[in-house]
Amino acid sequence: KENITHSYPHCWRCDTPLLNYATTSWFVDVPSIKDKLVSKNNNVNWVPDHVGSARFGKWLEGAREWAISRQRYWGAPLPIWRNPKTDEVKILGSLAELQELTPKSGNTYIALRHGEASSNVANEICTDVAHEDHLTENGKAQVAEAAEKLKSENIDLIYVSPYMRTRETAEIVREALGLAEDQVVVDERIQEIQLADSMQGKTWSAYKELFASYEDEFYSHPEGVTENKADIQRRAGELLFEVDQTHKGKTILFVGHKSSLFCLAGAARGMHVDDASEFKSEYWPDNAEVHAFDFTPYPHNDNYVLDYHRPYIDNFEAFDEDGTKLERIKDVFDCWFESGSMPYAETHYPFENLDVADMEKGVRFPANFISEAVDQTRGWFYSLMVLGVALYNKAPYENVITNGLVLAEDGKKMSKSLQNYPDPMYIADTAGVDSMRYYMLASPIIKGEDLSFSEKGVLELQRKNIGRLHNVLAMYLEYADESIEAGSDSVHVLDQWIISRLNEVIAESTAGYKNYELDKATRPITDLIDDLSVWYLRRSRDRLKGEDLEDKKRALTTLKYVLQKLALVMAPPMPFYAEHLWQAVKEKNDAESVHLAQWPEGGEADTNVLVAMQKTRELVTLALEVRAKSGVKTRQPLAKLTVQGSGEGLSDDYRALILDEVNIKTVEFDTGIENEVVLDTEITPELQAEGDAREFIRAVQSMRKTAGLSPKDRIELTVQTSDGGEAVVKGFQDDIVKTVGADAITFGDAEGAEITAGTHEFTLEIKKV
Repeated sequence: KENITHSYPHCWRCDTPLLNYATTSWFVDVPSIKDKLVSKNNNVNWVPDHVGSARFGKWLEGAREWAISRQRYWGAPLPIWRNPKTDEVKILGSLAELQELTPKSGNTYIALRHGEASSNVANEICTDVAHEDHLTENGKAQVAEAAEKLKSENIDLIYVSPYMRTRETAEIVREALGLAEDQVVVDERIQEIQLADSMQGKTWSAYKELFASYEDEFYSHPEGVTENKADIQRRAGELLFEVDQTHKGKTILFVGHKSSLFCLAGAARGMHVDDASEFKSEYWPDNAEVHAFDFTPYPHNDNYVLDYHRPYIDNFEAFDEDGTKLERIKDVFDCWFESGSMPYAETHYPFENLDVADMEKGVRFPANFISEAVDQTRGWFYSLMVLGVALYNKAPYENVITNGLVLAEDGKKMSKSLQNYPDPMYIADTAGVDSMRYYMLASPIIKGEDLSFSEKGVLELQRKNIGRLHNVLAMYLEYADESIEAGSDSVHVLDQWIISRLNEVIAESTAGYKNYELDKATRPITDLIDDLSVWYLRRSRDRLKGEDLEDKKRALTTLKYVLQKLALVMAPPMPFYAEHLWQAVKEKNDAESVHLAQWPEGGEADTNVLVAMQKTRELVTLALEVRAKSGVKTRQPLAKLTVQGSGEGLSDDYRALILDEVNIKTVEFDTGIENEVVLDTEITPELQAEGDAREFIRAVQSMRKTAGLSPKDRIELTVQTSDGGEAVVKGFQDDIVKTVGADAITFGDAEGAEITAGTHEFTLEIKKV
């Protein structure tokens, strides 16, 4: 004896040992159509391409027989029956084919609703069988007319509800047809719907008001309703199946009520509640209306609704042409076979809905695109392809977006037992569902790569996208009013640039979606929001606050236009904030919702503007890095910036942006190493004074913020200072008053904050006007 250590299969869900047994199975002969599968797949646009050409393509090239049967109880049963004598199998494709193998009773079925009764004239509910509810004279005449129509039908039996109005109807018919009394059978299974005593005498409108919909009448039992329509179909179906087994070759008349006869005819066809409304429009009997209906037994559940599942299909009897009882194969379908049937099954093709779906003509087939994880190359993608090609010689999809798998942050598979993943609802509550959605769509998972999910990554995108954009929207709303209309024709260089950036992003996003590359369609949004917040709005803040009303309007008009278009571009990956943004900036004639609006068509992006602004921002970045290394604060003005390189393409507008952003007086371009910058850091007394004034402004603005003042609030400013500080304030008084929103500056005793601005000490006091 010796011990041999070896691996042993365990359930990946519950970690219990597994035993494998050999068994028989039913197969689809996939190798016989392998070449077709490969050929059709070559015409599919896979994203990423290598999944379709390599992973899926190689799988198709080596395709084996597909085992489609499972020896389980739950699932769609295989529609296969075997003759035990001949061992011949029959594979059935419809209910009609199954019913052809069902013994026929040869019976003919007719329904007749009772004639007009007193309760009908009074429009009263009368469901109490003991109530004397006679036919009216008009009702008797109606029944007599119906009886004349029935004389040619050779009625053998009458099944009648026990109510007075139905028994009187059946008696008139019996006498007219010359039938014996024993040819009339009273059966309460086709009696009127049963309601409580509290409902008697009320109107049927009052009954209807108890239900939210017609379908609801099949399911619920509100107060006063003893049985619903599903209950009636159950008892009526029981009677119908019983009569069909008991009698052969007879013509049978059922005399009942509107509800009971409707449910009887419904049971004859295995009616599901979803089909009830449509059938009601076809058959909802009037007084003394004659209605013939067909019936052949079918597999049904306890409610006499058509049901092919086990145990109902197992109990259904079918016989071969030689009279031999057929045995059904007990296996059920592999669920992937059902999933592969989705394009046809969802419309019940080819049995109905041919006006909306036609696989042969290509109506709703193939799909424009589908999307699932990369592991579905051997699952849904495969089952769809095999069935689509086998049945219709077509690939069932034109484009496939294949995403990777979401893993835990440490790269391991997410597991309930390990609890190595964050609570999705917690992330939804903290970072928002838009951030989670965008995080996925902009990640490598869209290109079939695995993603190690990071909660911090979601929060970071929330801050960079929705957080920043919300601040931009707040700034717009602070200064805009109802007179602002979106526009894109401003001549200001910043406006021209952000419009070009917007058009560039619209083009990139549109191309991404058209090519089914969702990462390329969504990632540019973050860069645009960054440009809008970090550069455009910051450089336009003084324009929004300024006294140049024409330029202020240009900035607001442009900003509204960008926010509107951005809401549209954001709508697919960030639908909730896009809707919030749209509602804030949409105009009177715009769509009610961003999701009802047309996808934006951006104009041409001005390449010259984009290149010039990119160069401007690069120079600003280099210059600010030099400032930081020199230790000179940005608020301190400097005399000159020298750029070693060409200034070609940078007009005065762009150079003005450099001057303002770097806080210098002049910028010069010289030959030398491209984009190398030299900063003159010598601070003259004049420059020092201006820097002190800017420090002074910053301090006042900080006090305004601490006091909770809005940008529109005006203040009175009192300044107490010595050692030359007053001269600094007076020297730049116009700029200070304009920037801090002060109506006046008063020098004297102040009770407030003590600040330092450069080399001067101040005590400041502000009061809201």
